[in-house]
Amino acid sequence: MRVVLAAALALAILVPIRAVAAEPAYSAGYRQCMSRAGGVTASMVACITAEYRRFDARLNAAYRIALRQRPERRDALVRAERAWLTYRTANCDYYLDPDGGTLARVTANGCVLRMTAERTLELEAIARGGAG
Repeated sequence: MRVVLAAALALAILVPIRAVAAEPAYSAGYRQCMSRAGGVTASMVACITAEYRRFDARLNAAYRIALRQRPERRDALVRAERAWLTYRTANCDYYLDPDGGTLARVTANGCVLRMTAERTLELEAIARGGAG
């Protein structure tokens, strides 16, 4: 009974947190591209790269806005962004396993896309004045 109660309590606590955290919504074009790729590595990487470029453009726009909004927080944001870029590179390089075959390229590129999309949403919230 305690286990069930603890699980229910944990779920009650985590669900609102999860609902607040925005998840990246990839474009319909990306989903269609991946569907058309048919599991072909080069095609999948091309789809991921195109979607990454869309998110990267949004990320950079939000970053520029956030830098201007609170000049007293500029240095902190610059440090955070540099640290995030270093982390994203190290984290996603891990997935580029030399023994992982061609799928490792897809996984590593997918990591860069996912992390960039998540950071984009975070910076967009900051740019709207929602954090920081």
